[in-house]
Amino acid sequence: MGNVRELGPISLCSPCPGLRVTEVDWQRLRNGTAHHTQEYPGSNLVVRRGQRFTFTLELNRPLESEETLIFTVETGPQASEALHTKAVFQTSELERGDTWMAVKEAQTENTTTFSLASPPNAVIGRYQLSARVSSRRKHSDRKLGEFVLLFNPWCPEDDVFLDSEEERQEYVLNDSGIIFRGVEKRIRAQGWNFGQFEEDILNICLSILDRTPSYQDDPATDVSHRHDPVYITRAVSAMVNSNNDRGVVQGQWQGKYGGGTSPLHWRGSVAILHKWFKGRFKPVKYGQCWVFAGVMCTVLRCLGIATRVVSNFNSAHDTDRNLSVDKYVDSFGRTLEDLTEDSMWNFHVWNESWFARRDLGPSYNGWQVLDATPQEESEGVFRCGPASVTAIREGDVHLAHDGPFVFAEVNADYITWLWNEDESRERVYSDTKKIGRCISTKAVGSDSRVDITSLYKYPEGSRKERQVYSKAVKKLFSVEASGRRARVRRGGGRGLWHDDLLEPATKPSITGKFKVLEPPVLGHDLKLALCLTSLTSRAQRVQVNLSGATILYTRRPVAEILHESHTVKLGPEEEKKIPIAISYSQYKEDLTEDKKILLAAMCLVTKGEKLLVEKDITLEDFITIKVLGPAVVGVAVAVEVMVLNPLSERVKDCSLMVEGSGLLQGQLSIDVPSLDPQEKASVQFKITPFKSGPRQLQVDFVSPHFPDIKGFVIIHVATAK
Repeated sequence: MGNVRELGPISLCSPCPGLRVTEVDWQRLRNGTAHHTQEYPGSNLVVRRGQRFTFTLELNRPLESEETLIFTVETGPQASEALHTKAVFQTSELERGDTWMAVKEAQTENTTTFSLASPPNAVIGRYQLSARVSSRRKHSDRKLGEFVLLFNPWCPEDDVFLDSEEERQEYVLNDSGIIFRGVEKRIRAQGWNFGQFEEDILNICLSILDRTPSYQDDPATDVSHRHDPVYITRAVSAMVNSNNDRGVVQGQWQGKYGGGTSPLHWRGSVAILHKWFKGRFKPVKYGQCWVFAGVMCTVLRCLGIATRVVSNFNSAHDTDRNLSVDKYVDSFGRTLEDLTEDSMWNFHVWNESWFARRDLGPSYNGWQVLDATPQEESEGVFRCGPASVTAIREGDVHLAHDGPFVFAEVNADYITWLWNEDESRERVYSDTKKIGRCISTKAVGSDSRVDITSLYKYPEGSRKERQVYSKAVKKLFSVEASGRRARVRRGGGRGLWHDDLLEPATKPSITGKFKVLEPPVLGHDLKLALCLTSLTSRAQRVQVNLSGATILYTRRPVAEILHESHTVKLGPEEEKKIPIAISYSQYKEDLTEDKKILLAAMCLVTKGEKLLVEKDITLEDFITIKVLGPAVVGVAVAVEVMVLNPLSERVKDCSLMVEGSGLLQGQLSIDVPSLDPQEKASVQFKITPFKSGPRQLQVDFVSPHFPDIKGFVIIHVATAK
């Protein structure tokens, strides 16, 4: 028996006088197991649409054979049958999938058990259930209680239906995950606590829907649209960022986080959502793309929509919809911020949710891109998606929603322009096909990284990929009947002919590549070489202008740490190496929490040839986490964390910040003793798991002297015998 509610006698106004409900048993355990909602805490019944749930009424006398109960369910303000936010129905033996229905399952003396089922396209949210006995006399309904109705990925008739049980376990029920960050050549895994089953999270997620501008303007109509995953996900995409609507998270990409929390200090969504809710819906400071994606994943999994976090490496931000990231640099390869409106981020993180696209047709069902990071407005609001992944792969960028922006994120050409002092510009030879690499998500049932690039585009350079790109270009660029070229206006007043973008830069007679000579480790000097190779049978002279800067993960430069020039004489087909050394003291003061450095070499060859070589470096760090014994629910187990002071100086005031859904209530802070230069230390503490199954424990090594060092481990918790 689960959650028996004593009502104090409620009269149902039967023609046979005196019929009253004395108790309601919502059978939370039975319904929770059947509906995969048993992990939601609290006293409210939580069920999924399109599926029966049962409850028992304790009456003061048996229900007579001629008596029929009439039930009413309502959600939202001004609920109405016309808006499908209210339904009135009586017990029936007939099962109908398109309407609410009730069946009397059993009756034993004064106890009667009923099952209710909603249609698979019912509005989701908080419902009130009331009942009365059928009678010639009109009587008001009597409230029996409240329940929450969610989307149902287990129901074949629901638009969010997902056919694989393993994928449902991963994308709906898993309350932790992995977000991939770093650079294309050095992808790092970061743990994230989604925590959709933590205390109050379901209530907060439903409150997010009630804070949307659409709800504030017309609540009854807004609620009536909540049957549609397209509508819900688009609304959540807007509400997770704070740009238009006092949403959950405020973005910050300047590297300064005063008055708030650095995006890299968050370990999950729970603390963020609690802070937003308890702070009377004041946006939480601060977030960047992985934070927005982590929070959105929590909200959508909580509401019952299968959702995953996706990372795109070398991700384009195309501001002018010309399928080109246009980067302006000076003679040292340094980005000219005032001219460069487009950008290529080291990585960008968004979400995919799985549902049918009734608005587009069955060809576009499946994974849909959603992006809560506020980059560009969509219909006047900072949001993005849902955009069908299939539509992106096939170049159908005209389809709703925001196809051109997502297509550019994974397909744009990367064009480099040398901006001269006379304000003329020249194309510089560089890798134009570096956008959209290693698109990654966590594997189902493991911590492995899965490359899903092939879901977004055909193999780079293949005939099919070029056909799709041309198709997308035609849909984006209008060509006038006279045959004149369509012009794309940039915000700065400069105009780019689309034909210009298709004209490749002259391929130079040399190649260049940065080579890392020693692993780049936080706190250590960096040792690299620029390798130049002549491709011709003649000798030539190369002017090499080197620059280096600490950067944010958006590749926005923070401070210059290298600026030098070399003249190199290359013999026929000769290779030469230019050694590069950057000491720790050169980058220590300006290194951001992203721990990233960008090197650039502008190579000016005789006859006017120009080659730009770039290298993104992420500094490595060290932390290991080990569980010392079997993990069992309700039994304390020791955890050992090994940390290393990466610096060549003594550090103090360090700590471990520990978090884990089902392992800890809230966060744990543990002091770390002072550490000598390069010293390793072992720190032990105990946790007492309170939920079984695979659980993620996150540990951050926090210091005022260097950026956070993050680690995580999966702990398999057994049920106590």
